[in-house]
This record gives sequence, C-alpha cells and structure tokens, in this order.
Amino acid sequence: MTKLENPVLMATIGAAQGLRGEVRVKSFTEDPTALGDYGNLYTADGRVFEILDIREAKTVVIVRFRGINSREDAEALNGIELFVDRDNLPDEELDDDEFYYADLEGLEAVDKDGKSFGTVSAVFDFGAGDLLELKGPGRRPSLIPFTEAAVLEIDLEGGKILIDPEAAGLIENPDEDDANSNFPRKDK
Repeated sequence: MTKLENPVLMATIGAAQGLRGEVRVKSFTEDPTALGDYGNLYTADGRVFEILDIREAKTVVIVRFRGINSREDAEALNGIELFVDRDNLPDEELDDDEFYYADLEGLEAVDKDGKSFGTVSAVFDFGAGDLLELKGPGRRPSLIPFTEAAVLEIDLEGGKILIDPEAAGLIENPDEDDANSNFPRKDK
C-alpha cells in the first residue's frame, strides 16, 4: 500500500455495471476518459487501482480495474474516492487563469479591504456549480459560489483569494430594496 504525500481527488467509484466487474465512475478530469492517463489511482488508505478499460457513458465513465472480475467485487467499491499524487499532474499545460482545485485549499479569502472571511477548506460540486467552503476561527463553515462575481481574483503565490462578500452571500446589501420581500419590515 502506498500513501500519497499530496493527494488530488480524481474520481469517485459508483455502482457496479454489468456482471464482469465493471463500475460506474464519476471522473473529475476535463476529459473523463483520460482518467487512466495519470497512472495508477490510489485510495486514501493506499490501495492501488489500475485501469484496464474505460469507456464513456452519459454522465460517468465505465471502468474495468485490474483484479475486479465480478459484480460482487465491483459492488464492494461503491463510494471509494480515487486519488493521484499532485506531482503526477501536468503543470506546464495550465494557462495563467487555470489551476487545480486542490491548489485552492488553504488559501485565505479576503475582501478588497483585507478583511478575512476564513480559508478555503474544500471545493464541492453538488451539480449546480462549484462551491468553496470557508472555515475560520470562531466561525461556522460557509459555502460560497465559485463564480467570477463572488471570487474576483486568485493569487496562488500570495496564498489568497479576493472575494466580493456580498456576491458570495456572506453579507447582506443594506441598500437593497425590500419592495419584493414577502415579509413585512419591522421599521415600517
């Protein structure tokens, strides 16, 4: 078993597909069928998975791993996350405005005045767009949209992201017109 020093989540194994050990896999790579191009995949506890065959389906890829030869073997893999070491990812192919989500974790989220709203602890995609989770001392974790309106600038070298706290939903706009509100205001 091999423990990765700097793991990057590449895919999550889903349900079994058929009777010969194939599984449905949600790939987080730009080209889902390129999942095997990064070498062997590893679980958090260090198990190694080698892709023998991969083909595209509607929203997932169908994968056959070495040593997984029955439906029962495949069913036992449901929910397992697969990683590669950060060093296996190609840096030279990234444009200036591209980065890996794993590189965002640990960046401090600040507004234009330098006020900190916590650090990025995770990146989530629940289907409606990416979200950044921010955690800070004395604060409950917050989720903000990972959009150009909410995240204005990413400074990997400086260890910060510049956010618009209003667009991120962290503060309310006091100037916003309440005319469309269904709730009466107490001061009226």
